[in-house]
Amino acid sequence: RRGQGTGGDEEGGDGAGDAPLCSGAAQPVPVPVRRAPLPSGEGAGDGAVPTPLLRQDEQLELLERLDFVLKNVMELKKEVEELRNSLQHLAVEIVGEVRNHLEETQRVTRRRKIPFSRDRSDSTGSSSIYFTASSGNINTDDGESEGGYTTANAESDYDRESERESEDEVSCDTVRTVRRDSLDLVPEDENPLLVDSLLEEGLGQLLEQADRLHSGDEQDRREGFQLLLNNKLAYAGQREFLWRLARAHCDMWELTEDAEERRSYATGGKEELELALQKWDQSAECHQWFAILCGRVSEQESIPKRIQAGYVFKEHIDKAIALKPQDPQLYYLLGRWCYQVAHLGWLEKRTVSALFEAPPTATVQDALQNFLRVEELSPGFSKAGRVYIAKCYRDLGNASAALLWMDLASELPGNTKEDAESEKELQEMRSV
Repeated sequence: RRGQGTGGDEEGGDGAGDAPLCSGAAQPVPVPVRRAPLPSGEGAGDGAVPTPLLRQDEQLELLERLDFVLKNVMELKKEVEELRNSLQHLAVEIVGEVRNHLEETQRVTRRRKIPFSRDRSDSTGSSSIYFTASSGNINTDDGESEGGYTTANAESDYDRESERESEDEVSCDTVRTVRRDSLDLVPEDENPLLVDSLLEEGLGQLLEQADRLHSGDEQDRREGFQLLLNNKLAYAGQREFLWRLARAHCDMWELTEDAEERRSYATGGKEELELALQKWDQSAECHQWFAILCGRVSEQESIPKRIQAGYVFKEHIDKAIALKPQDPQLYYLLGRWCYQVAHLGWLEKRTVSALFEAPPTATVQDALQNFLRVEELSPGFSKAGRVYIAKCYRDLGNASAALLWMDLASELPGNTKEDAESEKELQEMRSV
């Protein structure tokens, strides 16, 4: 309700919540003031003037903040999706690895318990494990000897023995016979000291030949692997033999292109050294090649497994350096590890932070110090080492030093597959 005032002025009626109105031109124009909305039923008169809650600049600021929040939500959603896919992939890999491990364990168990082929035509005087008695002539009709003892030549018994292969044991006579045939040892009735001496001499010659083949071309390295594999039965208890056998597995990994064969070679060598390290924990070579093979096994694995393998690699390389501090190869390997850790990608760093309380840390400067240590111990040790030094200086912003070491790397010949890859990197660095 509105009352008519004198002098042309309008004044509010008896509604306590009515909005004030301007009475004339002489009155100043009121400035809109922001205020909280009144309760329902109050101030709802016809003269109520709505006013904006936010100024234009505040509205723009709010929109910018909302846009920022939306972008972060989208990025978070993307990261969650990537993590979920990674976990699904990891679960599939774990199931596959468990299945493969069980199958491999069964195969290894059968091979270890039955290392020799059996001959069904052995005579009754043989030491073959198929015989339960050594007297009487064989009757192939019913599988019974004249003394009533069952022999291996009975077909039904042979089949039953084949089903119980995992419970058989190899006789000592058979082991000695195989060793004598493969190593041309003197007969067993000779002086035991002479036999041991010949075994040690044969091992020394074998190791020299294995080292020579390892330093040769592709065919030599294949022959070296087969040579060590053929003599594994005789020298499986020798430390110097075992780490060279593991090294030969690593050679075969490098010479093979098929992913499954590579994995098989790397896993086989790693298993050899797992047993060796239980007995010879103070062997620098065992620690070195175990670390290398751990890296080989993990190359086709998921990011968490590669990172876990990196921990193992670093642990064993550190032990090897403590046992053999003047070996340039060990510092080269440690430099490679530092360089890779320093260049971990964004996803790898996030994975490390999420899965490990103490993630591995290393810088390009750490890598450079190790590569320079290699040159200090053995100048011109490898083409790859000098290329890495050049890369470290480039990453650190020292262009002149990087160019110097690129020239020094070019002076060395490329003898290995790794050197050939380093030469390609060198050409790419020069073209930049």
